[in-house]
Order: sequence, then C-alpha cells, then structure tokens
Amino acid sequence: MDTTPILGTAMWGWTVEPGTAFDLLDEFYRRGHRMVDTATNYPINKRPEDFRKAERILAEWIQVNGVHDMKVMIKIGSVNNMRTPEIFLNKSFLLIALDEYRAIFGDTLHTIMVHWDNRSNESEIRETFDFFQIAHEAGFKLGLSGIRYPKVYATVNTDFNFHFSIQIKHNLLHSDYQRYGDFHNKSTFFAYGMNAGGIKLDNTKYTEAASLKARGWDGRSFEIVPALKSLLEQYNANHSRTFTAFHECGLLYAMYHPDISGVLIGTSRLEQLIKTLDLATEFSHEDYTELYLLLGELSGKHGAE
Repeated sequence: MDTTPILGTAMWGWTVEPGTAFDLLDEFYRRGHRMVDTATNYPINKRPEDFRKAERILAEWIQVNGVHDMKVMIKIGSVNNMRTPEIFLNKSFLLIALDEYRAIFGDTLHTIMVHWDNRSNESEIRETFDFFQIAHEAGFKLGLSGIRYPKVYATVNTDFNFHFSIQIKHNLLHSDYQRYGDFHNKSTFFAYGMNAGGIKLDNTKYTEAASLKARGWDGRSFEIVPALKSLLEQYNANHSRTFTAFHECGLLYAMYHPDISGVLIGTSRLEQLIKTLDLATEFSHEDYTELYLLLGELSGKHGAE
C-alpha cells in the first residue's frame, strides 16, 4: 500500500498559529514528505482580515527555508473566507490567479485545483477547461475539490481527457467517492476529513480549540460513537494491536480504500502530526484489512455512501 500523506492547512491562521504551522512543516518535511494542500480562502473563519492567511504562512516557510522541492496544491475559485458560495472561475481570472501563484510559490507550485464550484452550466465550465488546458501545457497537475456537479465536468472532459487529482470528503459518516463515479479509474483521489472534524469516542475530551467547536459544533453526540466503541471492543479482544480512537479508524478507513491514493492530514499540534504520520507508516506496512472491512460495514449503517 502506497498512500501519500498530504499536509493540510485549513486551520492555519485560525486555531493553528503561524509558529505552530512552521513546526508542523519542519517535521513533515524532515520525514521526507513533500505534498502540502492549501486554498485561497483558508482559513474559512469568517474574518476578512485572515483571507489567504494560510497560503501566506506556507509561502513564508518555503522562502525562509529556501525549499524548492515542496509540492504545493492550491485550490482557487472562492472569493472570500466567509463560507459563502461565491466563486469566480472564468478563464481570465484563473489565468491571473495562476500567474500570481507562480510568483508566490515558484517551482514548488505543483497542482492547480478548482474549489467549490456550484455551477451546472456546461459552457461556463468549458471556459474553466480552457484555463485547465493552458495550465496543463505549462506543466501543472490539475485538480477538483467540492464540485457540485461532477457529471457536467466529466462530460466536458471527454473533449480534453485530463487526468484530475480529486479531493473528496471521506470518513465513516460520509463519503463523496460515489458522486465522482464518472471519474473512477480515470483520476487520482485524495481523502480529507477522515476524522469527521475531530470526533472523539469520549465526548468529555473536547477542548475549546477543537476543530469541531471552531466550526460551530453544538455539542450533540454522534450516533456512530457507541456503535464504533462496541466494534472496537470486540476487535481488540481478539487482536494484540488495539484501536481506541476515532482518528485511527478514520485514517485506516481512507488509506485502505482501493481508489484513494493520498490522505490530507490537518493536525493542529506537532504531537498530533507525529502520531498521525507514525500511524500512516504502520498502516502502510501492516495488514488491517479485517478491521477495514468491519469499518465499512459499520459506515454503511450510519450514513456513509
């Protein structure tokens, strides 16, 4: 199994201070990993003054450290970080954005992704593909994330035959994989949101800085928690390696998916990143197929497609 860890930046400049983000980048890079994901509208904290703050933190670290082999995935399209559906994806705007990001990230710019596209108009989307053609000819990888109508994109793509990198939310509660059915076996899929915002098996352990709370979680319990705890009790009773945390199961559930090639790791503390990367290494070298199949059955009963 060869699943690529990708460092996520969605909370940088929000619950993750710049100094902590630098520590995360230092450790991630030290361990030989190179793919980092960001977006124009990160962090999405409804503070206009923080618009594009995550990308600025990343760009500063790259510049300060003189790094040239990082692979930056940048998602563009959103015009603010207020969690609104407003986007701007016409060809001229995207070309301006591409030029700016080439100036900011230089030779570390790797993948250009369209983000949060709610359009269904084929002619409008075709104009975005005209931009993709230019970016592709310039040597960049192309990507999609948060596309409301993947089928329209697939229809237009019959004239271009691009191989996309596609980010999908994929966890025990929800998966967007089936929505992109027209791209199966034709694209590379990356999973994000594996821990469903930071669900814990013990509701008393949430801190004020927890991602769920920052995103407005109302403190309700999750139906899947008691079922997952029961499953793990039974599994652990018959195996020497025990599982006790939701995030362990979420990471395994994504890494063992046969069509997922990378996982976005959005940890907010250095110790979390170290543990997650250690887990990813373990899951790559050990066989936990039995637990993966059990998690799949459990997920099917609790809302994931």
